Amino acid sequence: MAKGDPKILLIYTGGTIGMIKDFKTGSLRNFNFDDLLKHIPELRLLDCEIDTHSFDTPIDSSNMRPKYWSDIALVIKNKYQLFDGFVILHGSDTMSYTASALSFMLENLCKPVIFTGSQLPIGDLRTDAKENLITSIQLASLHNEGVPVVKEVGLYFEYKLYRANRTTKINAEHFEAFASLNYPPLAESGVHLDVNKGALLHPKKEKELIVHLELEDDILLVKMFPGITEKTINHFFSLKGTKGVILETYGSGNLTTEPWFIKALQELMDKGIPVVNVTQCSGGSVAMGHYETSVALKEMGVISGKDITTEAAIAKLMYLLGRNDSKEDFKNIFECPLRGEMNV
Repeated sequence: MAKGDPKILLIYTGGTIGMIKDFKTGSLRNFNFDDLLKHIPELRLLDCEIDTHSFDTPIDSSNMRPKYWSDIALVIKNKYQLFDGFVILHGSDTMSYTASALSFMLENLCKPVIFTGSQLPIGDLRTDAKENLITSIQLASLHNEGVPVVKEVGLYFEYKLYRANRTTKINAEHFEAFASLNYPPLAESGVHLDVNKGALLHPKKEKELIVHLELEDDILLVKMFPGITEKTINHFFSLKGTKGVILETYGSGNLTTEPWFIKALQELMDKGIPVVNVTQCSGGSVAMGHYETSVALKEMGVISGKDITTEAAIAKLMYLLGRNDSKEDFKNIFECPLRGEMNV
């Protein structure tokens, strides 16, 4: 390690990647990340200085929630001037949600924050954990004339670095667990690290990092399906305390034109509750008004999620509601890309 090498903070929140098998009992247990080099001696070969920070109690991916997103953001805020990059180890099941949320919470980010994890524990014979971790640290360490190459929140898995808020977990068993169908990878790992410089965000360096910790989680996600009933919709839309609604619609943003549904949706919006239209499709975009079945939505002011993922839409809605923007501005702000999460 040479003087002046990048300093990377490894933040362990929980997940499979932090497990190691006890070969006497066959059970999995969390290992002490202070002993990381004992388990992955290859890290000594990297041209960077690695420090670690672990949650006191590892959080299973299924138990991840906005409170823990704020905890992660606070660690980055407190350590931001001390480190050149951050690698966050996280369970894969909800990684796209957390990573998307952090992309919005870290305004004016000018350093790499890279999420990774694994499908198999780090001590497993066929684990994907070592490659994911080693390459994530390499990507976080990439500098060009003293400036980080990656200046955004990314997600690295199985040889590809994606923009975090463009990702979705697509497979529970394959090592290639994530996809970004509406945006190309930021980098690919092969014999060389091939960075797609044209796909990277280029924030203004002179702006100071602003960390947003207030998120509004009283929101509702409704996935449309053929046969959804008036009774079901009225129950969902009448829930007290709801601050925002996301509709997962068909194709390019279409849904039923039954009068009872349009009436229920209009009554919801008359209460000042923002409604966001995102597509159920893995790829593609919402284009309200393209078909007759979405004309009414456009006319009543439903927000177009365009090509945003459901995970990013949830995170963005929580973030914007937490900012308390005026209702007049809310639609325009949501429909504009803030962190590269949607195309214009």
